[in-house]
Amino acid sequence: MNQPAPLDAFREAGDAVFAELMQRVGEAQPQPRLAPTRRALDFLGDPQTSYPIIHVAGTNGKTSTSRLVESIVRAYGLRTGLLTSPHLVRLNERIVIDGEPISDQILAANWADIQPYLQLVDAELDAAGEMPLTFFEALTVLAYACFADAPVDVAVVEVGMGGEWDSTNVADGQVAVFTPIALDHTLRLGKTVAEIARTKSGIIKPAASVVSAAQSADVQAELDRAAELSEATLARENEGFELISSTVAVGGQVISVRGLAGTYTDLFLPLYGTHQAHNAALAIAAVESFLGAGSQALVGDLLAEGLGTATSPGRLQLVGIEPTVLVDAAHNPHSAGALAAALEDYFDFDDIAVVVGILADKDARGIIAALAPQVDRFYVTEPHSERAVRMDDLADNIAEWTSDEVTFRFDDLAGALDSAREWAAEAPKRAVLVTGSIVLVGEAITLAAAGEWMEK
Repeated sequence: MNQPAPLDAFREAGDAVFAELMQRVGEAQPQPRLAPTRRALDFLGDPQTSYPIIHVAGTNGKTSTSRLVESIVRAYGLRTGLLTSPHLVRLNERIVIDGEPISDQILAANWADIQPYLQLVDAELDAAGEMPLTFFEALTVLAYACFADAPVDVAVVEVGMGGEWDSTNVADGQVAVFTPIALDHTLRLGKTVAEIARTKSGIIKPAASVVSAAQSADVQAELDRAAELSEATLARENEGFELISSTVAVGGQVISVRGLAGTYTDLFLPLYGTHQAHNAALAIAAVESFLGAGSQALVGDLLAEGLGTATSPGRLQLVGIEPTVLVDAAHNPHSAGALAAALEDYFDFDDIAVVVGILADKDARGIIAALAPQVDRFYVTEPHSERAVRMDDLADNIAEWTSDEVTFRFDDLAGALDSAREWAAEAPKRAVLVTGSIVLVGEAITLAAAGEWMEK
Protein backbone atom coordinates (compact mmCIF):
# COMPACT_ATOMS: atom_id res chain seq x y z
CA MET A 1 0.00 0.00 0.00
CA ASN A 2 1.38 3.42 -1.02
CA GLN A 3 2.00 5.79 1.85
CA PRO A 4 1.32 9.52 1.29
CA ALA A 5 4.42 11.64 0.96
CA PRO A 6 5.43 13.20 4.28
CA LEU A 7 4.85 16.93 4.66
CA ASP A 8 8.57 17.63 4.87
CA ALA A 9 9.01 16.07 1.41
CA PHE A 10 6.62 18.68 0.03
CA ARG A 11 8.46 21.34 2.02
CA GLU A 12 11.69 20.32 0.32
CA ALA A 13 9.97 20.47 -3.07
CA GLY A 14 8.67 23.97 -2.33
CA ASP A 15 12.09 25.14 -1.20
CA ALA A 16 13.58 23.65 -4.37
CA VAL A 17 11.35 25.93 -6.49
CA PHE A 18 12.79 28.98 -4.73
CA ALA A 19 16.33 27.63 -5.07
CA GLU A 20 15.85 27.21 -8.84
CA LEU A 21 14.37 30.68 -9.19
CA MET A 22 17.36 32.08 -7.32
CA GLN A 23 19.63 30.74 -10.06
CA ARG A 24 18.11 33.37 -12.32
CA VAL A 25 18.90 37.10 -12.42
CA GLY A 26 17.45 38.61 -9.26
CA GLU A 27 14.66 41.09 -8.65
CA ALA A 28 17.07 43.97 -8.07
CA GLN A 29 17.86 43.85 -11.80
CA PRO A 30 14.50 43.71 -13.60
CA GLN A 31 14.68 43.78 -17.38
CA PRO A 32 12.57 46.47 -19.10
CA ARG A 33 10.87 44.01 -21.46
CA LEU A 34 7.64 42.04 -21.78
CA ALA A 35 8.23 39.80 -24.81
CA PRO A 36 9.92 36.85 -23.00
CA THR A 37 7.17 36.61 -20.37
CA ARG A 38 4.53 36.86 -23.12
CA ARG A 39 6.29 34.13 -25.08
CA ALA A 40 6.34 31.71 -22.15
CA LEU A 41 2.67 32.34 -21.39
CA ASP A 42 1.82 31.90 -25.08
CA PHE A 43 3.37 28.41 -24.93
CA LEU A 44 1.13 27.72 -21.91
CA GLY A 45 -2.04 28.84 -23.70
CA ASP A 46 -2.20 32.32 -22.13
CA PRO A 47 -3.49 31.34 -18.67
CA GLN A 48 -3.58 35.03 -17.64
CA THR A 49 -6.59 35.56 -19.95
CA SER A 50 -8.75 32.99 -18.16
CA TYR A 51 -9.69 35.24 -15.21
CA PRO A 52 -10.22 38.98 -14.64
CA ILE A 53 -7.40 40.93 -13.01
CA ILE A 54 -7.22 43.83 -10.57
CA HIS A 55 -3.74 45.31 -11.08
CA VAL A 56 -2.10 47.32 -8.27
CA ALA A 57 0.83 49.71 -8.78
CA GLY A 58 2.43 52.48 -6.72
CA THR A 59 5.38 53.15 -4.43
CA ASN A 60 3.98 52.55 -0.95
CA GLY A 61 1.03 50.52 0.27
CA LYS A 62 0.81 48.19 -2.73
CA THR A 63 0.91 44.95 -0.76
CA SER A 64 -1.49 46.10 1.96
CA THR A 65 -3.94 47.48 -0.61
CA SER A 66 -3.71 44.29 -2.68
CA ARG A 67 -4.42 42.19 0.40
CA LEU A 68 -7.39 44.38 1.36
CA VAL A 69 -8.86 44.16 -2.16
CA GLU A 70 -8.43 40.38 -2.18
CA SER A 71 -10.02 39.99 1.25
CA ILE A 72 -13.11 42.02 0.29
CA VAL A 73 -13.59 40.18 -3.00
CA ARG A 74 -13.17 36.82 -1.25
CA ALA A 75 -15.86 37.80 1.28
CA TYR A 76 -18.23 37.90 -1.70
CA GLY A 77 -17.60 34.20 -2.23
CA LEU A 78 -15.29 34.55 -5.22
CA ARG A 79 -12.25 32.27 -5.44
CA THR A 80 -9.26 34.58 -5.44
CA GLY A 81 -5.67 34.59 -6.53
CA LEU A 82 -3.21 37.07 -5.05
CA LEU A 83 0.33 37.83 -6.25
CA THR A 84 2.47 40.06 -4.02
CA SER A 85 6.19 40.67 -3.62
CA PRO A 86 8.62 40.33 -2.07
CA HIS A 87 8.07 37.57 0.47
CA LEU A 88 9.01 37.88 4.13
CA VAL A 89 9.90 34.28 4.99
CA ARG A 90 8.98 31.83 2.19
CA LEU A 91 8.20 32.12 -1.52
CA ASN A 92 4.72 30.60 -1.00
CA GLU A 93 3.56 33.86 0.60
CA ARG A 94 3.68 35.55 -2.80
CA ILE A 95 1.14 33.27 -4.50
CA VAL A 96 -2.05 33.08 -2.46
CA ILE A 97 -5.07 30.99 -3.47
CA ASP A 98 -8.39 31.74 -1.78
CA GLY A 99 -6.71 33.43 1.16
CA GLU A 100 -4.02 30.81 1.83
CA PRO A 101 -0.38 30.75 0.66
CA ILE A 102 -0.02 28.16 -2.08
CA SER A 103 0.91 24.73 -0.76
CA ASP A 104 4.39 23.36 -1.39
CA GLN A 105 2.86 20.41 -3.24
CA ILE A 106 0.87 22.54 -5.69
CA LEU A 107 3.67 25.08 -6.08
CA ALA A 108 6.14 22.34 -7.02
CA ALA A 109 3.68 20.61 -9.36
CA ASN A 110 2.97 23.82 -11.28
CA TRP A 111 6.68 24.63 -11.42
CA ALA A 112 7.38 21.22 -12.93
CA ASP A 113 4.59 21.77 -15.49
CA ILE A 114 5.99 25.06 -16.78
CA GLN A 115 9.68 24.06 -16.80
CA PRO A 116 9.79 22.83 -20.45
CA TYR A 117 8.32 26.13 -21.64
CA LEU A 118 10.66 28.26 -19.57
CA GLN A 119 13.56 26.29 -21.03
CA LEU A 120 12.27 26.85 -24.56
CA VAL A 121 12.14 30.60 -24.01
CA ASP A 122 15.56 30.59 -22.33
CA ALA A 123 16.98 28.83 -25.39
CA GLU A 124 15.39 31.34 -27.76
CA LEU A 125 16.74 34.23 -25.71
CA ASP A 126 20.20 32.70 -25.59
CA ALA A 127 20.20 32.24 -29.36
CA ALA A 128 19.28 35.90 -29.75
CA GLY A 129 22.06 36.97 -27.39
CA GLU A 130 19.64 38.06 -24.68
CA MET A 131 19.43 37.37 -20.95
CA PRO A 132 17.37 34.28 -19.97
CA LEU A 133 14.11 34.76 -18.11
CA THR A 134 14.76 36.54 -14.81
CA PHE A 135 13.58 35.49 -11.34
CA PHE A 136 10.55 37.78 -11.51
CA GLU A 137 9.67 36.93 -15.11
CA ALA A 138 9.67 33.21 -14.29
CA LEU A 139 7.73 33.87 -11.06
CA THR A 140 5.08 35.81 -13.00
CA VAL A 141 4.62 32.93 -15.43
CA LEU A 142 4.37 30.53 -12.47
CA ALA A 143 1.79 32.67 -10.66
CA TYR A 144 -0.45 33.11 -13.69
CA ALA A 145 -0.28 29.36 -14.36
CA CYS A 146 -1.13 28.60 -10.70
CA PHE A 147 -4.15 30.90 -10.83
CA ALA A 148 -5.47 29.19 -13.96
CA ASP A 149 -4.85 25.76 -12.46
CA ALA A 150 -6.71 26.58 -9.21
CA PRO A 151 -8.87 27.95 -10.97
CA VAL A 152 -9.58 31.43 -9.59
CA ASP A 153 -12.51 33.75 -10.30
CA VAL A 154 -10.35 36.86 -10.04
CA ALA A 155 -6.65 37.62 -9.52
CA VAL A 156 -5.31 40.59 -7.59
CA VAL A 157 -1.83 41.27 -8.94
CA GLU A 158 0.74 43.58 -7.37
CA VAL A 159 3.24 45.11 -9.78
CA GLY A 160 6.82 44.10 -9.01
CA MET A 161 8.62 47.31 -10.00
CA GLY A 162 7.49 50.15 -12.20
CA GLY A 163 4.53 49.24 -14.36
CA GLU A 164 4.77 49.60 -18.13
CA TRP A 165 7.56 47.03 -18.53
CA ASP A 166 6.93 45.04 -15.34
CA SER A 167 6.42 41.39 -16.29
CA THR A 168 2.99 41.29 -14.60
CA ASN A 169 1.84 43.78 -17.26
CA VAL A 170 1.51 41.04 -19.89
CA ALA A 171 -1.99 40.65 -18.41
CA ASP A 172 -4.76 43.18 -18.90
CA GLY A 173 -6.24 44.51 -15.69
CA GLN A 174 -9.91 45.40 -15.81
CA VAL A 175 -9.19 47.64 -12.82
CA ALA A 176 -5.92 49.54 -12.37
CA VAL A 177 -5.19 50.71 -8.82
CA PHE A 178 -2.57 53.31 -7.89
CA THR A 179 -1.34 53.65 -4.32
CA PRO A 180 0.73 56.75 -3.37
CA ILE A 181 3.60 57.31 -5.81
CA ALA A 182 6.85 58.75 -4.43
CA LEU A 183 10.59 58.58 -5.12
CA ASP A 184 12.00 55.04 -4.95
CA HIS A 185 14.08 52.84 -7.26
CA THR A 186 15.20 56.07 -8.93
CA LEU A 187 18.06 54.39 -10.82
CA ARG A 188 15.53 52.25 -12.69
CA LEU A 189 12.31 54.25 -12.72
CA GLY A 190 13.42 57.87 -13.07
CA LYS A 191 14.74 60.79 -11.06
CA THR A 192 11.40 62.58 -10.63
CA VAL A 193 7.99 61.50 -9.40
CA ALA A 194 6.56 62.44 -12.81
CA GLU A 195 8.93 60.03 -14.59
CA ILE A 196 8.13 57.30 -12.08
CA ALA A 197 4.39 57.91 -12.48
CA ARG A 198 4.72 57.75 -16.27
CA THR A 199 6.25 54.28 -16.00
CA LYS A 200 3.68 53.10 -13.46
CA SER A 201 0.76 54.44 -15.54
CA GLY A 202 1.65 51.86 -18.18
CA ILE A 203 -0.63 49.33 -16.47
CA ILE A 204 -3.72 51.31 -17.57
CA LYS A 205 -5.41 49.32 -20.34
CA PRO A 206 -8.04 50.47 -22.87
CA ALA A 207 -11.44 51.14 -21.28
CA ALA A 208 -10.20 50.02 -17.84
CA SER A 209 -11.48 51.42 -14.55
CA VAL A 210 -8.75 53.35 -12.74
CA VAL A 211 -8.75 54.32 -9.06
CA SER A 212 -5.98 56.35 -7.46
CA ALA A 213 -4.92 57.40 -3.99
CA ALA A 214 -4.32 61.11 -3.43
CA GLN A 215 -1.24 62.08 -5.46
CA SER A 216 0.96 65.12 -6.01
CA ALA A 217 0.04 67.35 -8.95
CA ASP A 218 2.89 66.00 -11.11
CA VAL A 219 1.86 62.40 -10.51
CA GLN A 220 -1.83 63.10 -11.05
CA ALA A 221 -1.09 64.79 -14.38
CA GLU A 222 0.64 61.63 -15.63
CA LEU A 223 -2.21 59.37 -14.49
CA ASP A 224 -4.78 61.71 -16.07
CA ARG A 225 -2.88 61.68 -19.37
CA ALA A 226 -2.57 57.88 -19.45
CA ALA A 227 -6.24 57.37 -18.56
CA GLU A 228 -7.35 59.78 -21.27
CA LEU A 229 -5.18 58.10 -23.91
CA SER A 230 -6.61 54.70 -22.94
CA GLU A 231 -10.20 55.97 -22.73
CA ALA A 232 -10.24 54.68 -19.17
CA THR A 233 -12.37 56.03 -16.33
CA LEU A 234 -10.39 57.55 -13.46
CA ALA A 235 -11.59 58.06 -9.88
CA ARG A 236 -9.33 60.07 -7.56
CA GLU A 237 -9.24 59.97 -3.78
CA ASN A 238 -10.90 63.04 -2.21
CA GLU A 239 -12.93 63.53 -5.39
CA GLY A 240 -14.56 60.26 -6.45
CA PHE A 241 -14.13 58.67 -3.02
CA GLU A 242 -12.63 59.56 0.36
CA LEU A 243 -11.76 58.48 3.86
CA ILE A 244 -14.30 60.26 6.07
CA SER A 245 -12.87 59.34 9.45
CA SER A 246 -10.48 57.05 11.27
CA THR A 247 -10.57 56.40 15.03
CA VAL A 248 -8.07 54.41 17.06
CA ALA A 249 -9.56 51.17 18.41
CA VAL A 250 -8.25 48.12 20.25
CA GLY A 251 -6.43 45.99 17.68
CA GLY A 252 -6.65 48.55 14.89
CA GLN A 253 -9.08 51.31 13.97
CA VAL A 254 -12.68 52.10 13.04
CA ILE A 255 -13.12 53.86 9.71
CA SER A 256 -15.86 55.45 7.64
CA VAL A 257 -15.49 55.75 3.87
CA ARG A 258 -17.40 57.45 1.09
CA GLY A 259 -16.98 55.12 -1.84
CA LEU A 260 -17.79 55.51 -5.51
CA ALA A 261 -21.31 54.14 -5.03
CA GLY A 262 -22.05 54.11 -1.31
CA THR A 263 -21.03 55.40 2.11
CA TYR A 264 -19.80 52.85 4.63
CA THR A 265 -19.58 53.73 8.32
CA ASP A 266 -18.06 52.23 11.45
CA LEU A 267 -15.98 49.53 9.75
CA PHE A 268 -13.37 47.79 11.88
CA LEU A 269 -9.94 47.57 10.24
CA PRO A 270 -7.46 45.38 12.15
CA LEU A 271 -4.44 47.33 10.87
CA TYR A 272 -2.60 50.25 12.49
CA GLY A 273 -1.94 53.64 10.96
CA THR A 274 -4.02 56.24 9.13
CA HIS A 275 -2.15 55.26 5.98
CA GLN A 276 -3.86 51.85 6.24
CA ALA A 277 -7.24 53.59 6.49
CA HIS A 278 -6.45 55.36 3.21
CA ASN A 279 -5.38 52.03 1.71
CA ALA A 280 -8.75 50.60 2.78
CA ALA A 281 -10.65 53.47 1.13
CA LEU A 282 -8.70 52.85 -2.08
CA ALA A 283 -9.41 49.11 -1.86
CA ILE A 284 -13.14 49.76 -1.41
CA ALA A 285 -13.20 51.98 -4.53
CA ALA A 286 -11.29 49.30 -6.46
CA VAL A 287 -13.77 46.58 -5.49
CA GLU A 288 -16.73 48.85 -6.31
CA SER A 289 -15.16 49.38 -9.74
CA PHE A 290 -14.66 45.66 -10.23
CA LEU A 291 -18.00 44.31 -8.99
CA GLY A 292 -20.39 47.01 -10.16
CA ALA A 293 -18.47 49.34 -12.47
CA GLY A 294 -18.45 51.90 -9.66
CA SER A 295 -22.23 52.30 -9.69
CA GLN A 296 -23.35 49.66 -7.20
CA ALA A 297 -22.76 49.94 -3.44
CA LEU A 298 -21.03 47.06 -1.69
CA VAL A 299 -23.01 44.82 0.66
CA GLY A 300 -22.34 46.14 4.16
CA ASP A 301 -21.83 42.87 6.02
CA LEU A 302 -19.63 41.42 3.27
CA LEU A 303 -17.46 44.55 3.24
CA ALA A 304 -17.23 44.43 7.04
CA GLU A 305 -16.15 40.78 6.85
CA GLY A 306 -13.58 41.48 4.15
CA LEU A 307 -11.96 44.35 6.03
CA GLY A 308 -12.33 42.76 9.46
CA THR A 309 -10.46 39.61 8.45
CA ALA A 310 -7.74 41.35 6.41
CA THR A 311 -4.11 40.95 7.40
CA SER A 312 -0.92 42.62 6.23
CA PRO A 313 2.11 40.69 7.51
CA GLY A 314 5.22 42.76 8.08
CA ARG A 315 3.24 45.99 8.36
CA LEU A 316 3.25 47.11 12.01
CA GLN A 317 2.92 43.44 12.89
CA LEU A 318 3.21 42.36 16.51
CA VAL A 319 5.70 39.48 16.74
CA GLY A 320 6.60 39.58 20.44
CA ILE A 321 5.11 40.43 23.81
CA GLU A 322 6.75 41.05 27.19
CA PRO A 323 8.54 42.98 25.79
CA THR A 324 6.60 44.28 22.77
CA VAL A 325 8.33 43.66 19.46
CA LEU A 326 6.87 45.12 16.26
CA VAL A 327 8.09 44.76 12.68
CA ASP A 328 7.39 47.07 9.77
CA ALA A 329 8.67 46.84 6.22
CA ALA A 330 9.14 50.60 5.74
CA HIS A 331 12.14 51.05 3.45
CA ASN A 332 11.85 54.56 2.03
CA PRO A 333 11.20 57.98 3.59
CA HIS A 334 7.50 58.07 2.61
CA SER A 335 6.72 54.74 4.29
CA ALA A 336 8.97 55.57 7.27
CA GLY A 337 6.99 58.78 7.75
CA ALA A 338 3.72 56.83 7.77
CA LEU A 339 5.24 54.41 10.28
CA ALA A 340 6.36 57.23 12.58
CA ALA A 341 2.89 58.82 12.48
CA ALA A 342 1.28 55.48 13.33
CA LEU A 343 3.64 54.98 16.29
CA GLU A 344 2.61 58.36 17.66
CA ASP A 345 -1.13 58.01 17.05
CA TYR A 346 -1.82 54.34 17.74
CA PHE A 347 0.57 53.38 20.53
CA ASP A 348 1.46 54.66 23.98
CA PHE A 349 5.10 53.70 24.42
CA ASP A 350 7.44 55.72 26.63
CA ASP A 351 10.58 54.57 24.81
CA ILE A 352 11.22 52.82 21.48
CA ALA A 353 14.38 51.09 20.26
CA VAL A 354 14.61 50.59 16.51
CA VAL A 355 16.60 47.67 15.15
CA VAL A 356 17.51 48.88 11.68
CA GLY A 357 19.26 47.65 8.55
CA ILE A 358 18.96 49.31 5.12
CA LEU A 359 19.84 48.39 1.55
CA ALA A 360 22.35 50.51 -0.34
CA ASP A 361 19.92 51.77 -3.00
CA LYS A 362 17.60 53.30 -0.39
CA ASP A 363 17.53 56.81 1.08
CA ALA A 364 18.90 55.91 4.52
CA ARG A 365 19.13 59.52 5.68
CA GLY A 366 15.48 60.15 4.76
CA ILE A 367 14.35 56.98 6.56
CA ILE A 368 16.24 57.84 9.76
CA ALA A 369 15.06 61.46 9.67
CA ALA A 370 11.44 60.28 9.49
CA LEU A 371 11.87 57.84 12.39
CA ALA A 372 14.12 59.87 14.71
CA PRO A 373 11.39 61.98 16.41
CA GLN A 374 9.69 58.79 17.66
CA VAL A 375 12.81 56.77 18.50
CA ASP A 376 15.08 56.72 21.55
CA ARG A 377 17.73 54.24 20.40
CA PHE A 378 19.02 52.82 17.11
CA TYR A 379 20.36 49.26 17.17
CA VAL A 380 22.18 49.07 13.87
CA THR A 381 22.80 45.81 12.02
CA GLU A 382 22.49 44.61 8.43
CA PRO A 383 20.16 42.25 6.55
CA HIS A 384 21.48 39.19 4.72
CA SER A 385 21.67 40.81 1.30
CA GLU A 386 24.48 41.65 -1.09
CA ARG A 387 22.88 45.10 -1.37
CA ALA A 388 22.93 45.83 2.37
CA VAL A 389 24.72 48.89 3.67
CA ARG A 390 27.55 47.61 5.84
CA MET A 391 26.68 47.87 9.52
CA ASP A 392 29.56 50.13 10.50
CA ASP A 393 28.93 52.51 7.61
CA LEU A 394 25.24 52.82 8.48
CA ALA A 395 26.01 53.19 12.19
CA ASP A 396 28.55 55.93 11.47
CA ASN A 397 25.93 57.80 9.47
CA ILE A 398 23.17 57.38 12.06
CA ALA A 399 25.53 58.56 14.82
CA GLU A 400 26.26 61.66 12.73
CA TRP A 401 22.56 62.29 11.97
CA THR A 402 21.46 61.67 15.58
CA SER A 403 24.18 61.05 18.19
CA ASP A 404 26.74 58.47 19.30
CA GLU A 405 24.87 58.04 22.58
CA VAL A 406 21.78 56.54 20.92
CA THR A 407 23.57 54.45 18.28
CA PHE A 408 24.52 50.83 19.02
CA ARG A 409 26.29 48.38 16.70
CA PHE A 410 25.63 44.67 16.14
CA ASP A 411 27.18 42.23 13.71
CA ASP A 412 23.97 40.26 13.34
CA LEU A 413 20.23 40.69 13.80
CA ALA A 414 19.94 38.08 16.55
CA GLY A 415 22.42 39.98 18.74
CA ALA A 416 20.69 43.29 18.05
CA LEU A 417 17.30 41.85 18.96
CA ASP A 418 18.59 40.18 22.12
CA SER A 419 20.08 43.43 23.35
CA ALA A 420 17.06 45.53 22.37
CA ARG A 421 14.60 43.14 24.02
CA GLU A 422 16.71 43.06 27.18
CA TRP A 423 16.63 46.88 27.30
CA ALA A 424 12.88 46.99 26.60
CA ALA A 425 12.15 44.48 29.36
CA GLU A 426 13.63 46.86 31.93
CA ALA A 427 10.57 49.17 31.85
CA PRO A 428 6.86 48.48 31.30
CA LYS A 429 6.18 50.85 28.39
CA ARG A 430 9.16 50.21 26.18
CA ALA A 431 9.03 48.58 22.74
CA VAL A 432 11.31 47.23 20.02
CA LEU A 433 10.67 47.98 16.34
CA VAL A 434 12.45 46.25 13.45
CA THR A 435 12.40 48.21 10.20
CA GLY A 436 14.36 49.62 7.24
CA SER A 437 14.42 46.51 5.04
CA ILE A 438 11.90 43.87 4.02
CA VAL A 439 14.69 41.29 4.20
CA LEU A 440 15.49 42.29 7.80
CA VAL A 441 11.80 42.14 8.77
CA GLY A 442 11.52 38.64 7.33
CA GLU A 443 14.52 37.51 9.34
CA ALA A 444 13.03 39.03 12.51
CA ILE A 445 9.71 37.24 11.98
CA THR A 446 11.59 33.94 11.69
CA LEU A 447 13.58 34.59 14.89
CA ALA A 448 10.45 35.63 16.79
CA ALA A 449 8.58 32.49 15.76
CA ALA A 450 11.50 30.26 16.67
CA GLY A 451 11.84 31.98 20.05
CA GLU A 452 8.08 31.89 20.68
CA TRP A 453 8.07 35.59 21.57
CA MET A 454 4.26 35.72 21.38
CA GLU A 455 4.00 33.25 24.28
CA LYS A 456 3.65 34.76 27.74
